[in-house]
Amino acid sequence: MITVCGITGWVSYRRDLTSHRQVLDAMTETMACRGPDAAGAWVTGKAALGHRRLAVIDLPGGAQPMTVDTADGPVSMVYSGEAYNFTELRDELRRRGHGFTTDSDTEVVLRGYVEWGESLTEKLNGMYAFAIWDSRTEKLVMVRDRMGIKPFYYYETDDGVLFGSEPKAILANPLAAPEVGVDGLREIFSFAKTPGHAIWKGMKELRPGHIAVVDRNGLREQAYWRLEVSEHTDDQDATVAHVRELLEDIIARQLVADVPRCTLLSGGLDSSAMTSLAARKLGEHGETVRSFAVDFPGQAENFRAIDVAPSVDTPYVHAVAEHVKCDHRDIMLDGSALSDPAVRQAAIAARDLPTGLGDRDNSLYLLFKAVREQSTVALSGESADEVFGGYPWFHDERREADTFPWLAGGLTLGDTKSLLSQDLTDKLDLDTYLHDHYLSALDEVPLKDGETGLEKRMRQVCYLHLTRMVNTLLDRKDRMSMAVGLEVRVPFCDHRLVSYVFNTPWSLKTFDGREKSILREATRDVLPESVANRKKSGYPGSFDPAYLSAIKQQVGDLITSGHQALELCRTETLKEAIAAPAEDITTQQRAIIERALDLATWMDLRKPTITLD
Repeated sequence: MITVCGITGWVSYRRDLTSHRQVLDAMTETMACRGPDAAGAWVTGKAALGHRRLAVIDLPGGAQPMTVDTADGPVSMVYSGEAYNFTELRDELRRRGHGFTTDSDTEVVLRGYVEWGESLTEKLNGMYAFAIWDSRTEKLVMVRDRMGIKPFYYYETDDGVLFGSEPKAILANPLAAPEVGVDGLREIFSFAKTPGHAIWKGMKELRPGHIAVVDRNGLREQAYWRLEVSEHTDDQDATVAHVRELLEDIIARQLVADVPRCTLLSGGLDSSAMTSLAARKLGEHGETVRSFAVDFPGQAENFRAIDVAPSVDTPYVHAVAEHVKCDHRDIMLDGSALSDPAVRQAAIAARDLPTGLGDRDNSLYLLFKAVREQSTVALSGESADEVFGGYPWFHDERREADTFPWLAGGLTLGDTKSLLSQDLTDKLDLDTYLHDHYLSALDEVPLKDGETGLEKRMRQVCYLHLTRMVNTLLDRKDRMSMAVGLEVRVPFCDHRLVSYVFNTPWSLKTFDGREKSILREATRDVLPESVANRKKSGYPGSFDPAYLSAIKQQVGDLITSGHQALELCRTETLKEAIAAPAEDITTQQRAIIERALDLATWMDLRKPTITLD
């Protein structure tokens, strides 16, 4: 049973948690959408573990929390994710004398901990977040996968810790106050996620590739994996061949499931290559790959090209579907569906953040909801741009900017600075905050001895994307998909592929003078020529005038009602934005409107206490 679920728990060394079962149940219930198939709890005096389950393999087995009895006491675990190499690990553990009562990867990971302790992390390949209560030493071990595909948060208390897949699980415990301070607001209103930070005071995010251990002496967190430099000795042909070999192995592993699978197909190089390779693999067993794409009425007529989205997806999607003979379906989303306040509320509830992405989050939520009606597992091309260097700002002067490259690339804070009140803008000082975190991130970058010039700068640029921007995108993907009980797998985040390509020289990554040269060459034989040569085009937004008119009206209602969110905003700026005709509204004005609606929705849902001292 591979299971992508929601986990939570509480460790207390001075309380008897057997009398706090209702609190654990409340924490667990906040993640019912992450695990619609079952719920479980395990409570002792010092530890309480909660679990919501979405079953994907060995559907009858693998109930959690799961416990293994040892001669020195029980070891219990709650686990979310997938160890794609669990079959090999199970065989190794059997040779070491372990017996198994289920076919689940959960049991493999738990017995792997019993055998290898914390060094188990070095053996895992997959996406996972789990917590193990080891009664033998009365310690809690918390682990997050190398790339941060699965979320994990914790909150230290006066005598232990609270943890959960999402902040909402922790905030359901009365020990955790829903308070957001200045740094929390800075994280909300910037577009450069700081690893380890959560927006809520006292809460932290377990960093990707890290392990945290709690015992009576407190909490200590350390890395078990990070991006490191190594010598790349393969020539161009060998590099392309190895990337193809890795992709075929990764996709074959990630297609394993006992429930309906599909791919998310955008018609870009990444998702098309993934879909085509998946089609080949499934075809070996007489299966047809199923694929889904999002589309909007009148998109071709209303479309406005921008740097990161220069073309409409649908013609390319259909070219791939025809080329590989997919069982394909377009999910058509109109303006009334996207502008429904209930949809925005669901999207904000899923993300726990007022992101300002508006229709792009709303449409992703609705897309995943529609996909979930026919599939339980979906493969996504997310993160290939970060791995292979796909964004336009990787390839022009913007890569030299003294800031996070995507901010120089157009994903700016202009909407935030225009929207927030002058007092709040001064208080947050986002420019200084971002620059300080940018310099801190640069200090982390591993460099080869003597690495200079463009190669050095591009290693920095790639590192920033793989440790900052990718975290934002993976969190979005996980939250939106799990909100509807859909498991999304991300083949391009396999750490073997990430490490290999990270250490490939930039000159080799762009050997044909274009973006993503290696990926294009490695998969060109399975793609239509038009798709193989398509420029990067990001997740689409809707340009439906009905949508724009509806959200303008909703902001007008906020102003009329005097919503509390307006205490943080410049009302005059909002009034100017909604006064513009829908057909003439600027990108900046639209961003301001979306941000204000997201902010108001988030405040209504989470009712945060905001402190600016």
